[in-house]
Amino acid sequence: MIYGYARVSTTEQETTLQLDALYRAGVEQVLQEKRSSVGNRPILQLLLSMLRPGDVVKVYKIDRFARSLIDLLSILERIETAGACFQSLTEPVDTSTGAGRMMMHMLGAFAEFERGIIRERSVAGQQAARRRGKHCGRPRGLDASTEAAMVKLYDSGWYTLNSIALVFDAHPSSVKRAIYRVKKPNHSSLR
Repeated sequence: MIYGYARVSTTEQETTLQLDALYRAGVEQVLQEKRSSVGNRPILQLLLSMLRPGDVVKVYKIDRFARSLIDLLSILERIETAGACFQSLTEPVDTSTGAGRMMMHMLGAFAEFERGIIRERSVAGQQAARRRGKHCGRPRGLDASTEAAMVKLYDSGWYTLNSIALVFDAHPSSVKRAIYRVKKPNHSSLR
């Protein structure tokens, strides 16, 4: 089966251009969505679940199909796992050919490079912020006096982390972090 996937970002937009091109390209069944690529895309998930060996998924443009290179590679992996192929009508991507598979491997290498750069920038930014005395991450859910009271109860030996969580109506993980900040300041859960 040759499937087509068409998507526009809002209900006010039309998929007519994409549909015309997909049908000209021999698509037998088109699944279309009118929603942003940022959220959940149930029609795309349906399409991916329908794929069988030998099927082909065609799109007008890759940006109608995936929100990022990393997202594209994840979707393409699902297509490949199903034994199907992927083709873009406007970009030189066709995973049914050796050249198309090579292009996808190159895109994968660039995606890995992109992830590495983002990770390095994030770590460098967090380290610089810490050196300036800034807190990285979410703000604490408990104030200092509440955390001190939790530590005092824990030190009494009469309370477990879970019982302290019940007393203060807090999540056990919050209690654990509050106590570990005092008792085990270098614990991995505090990083």
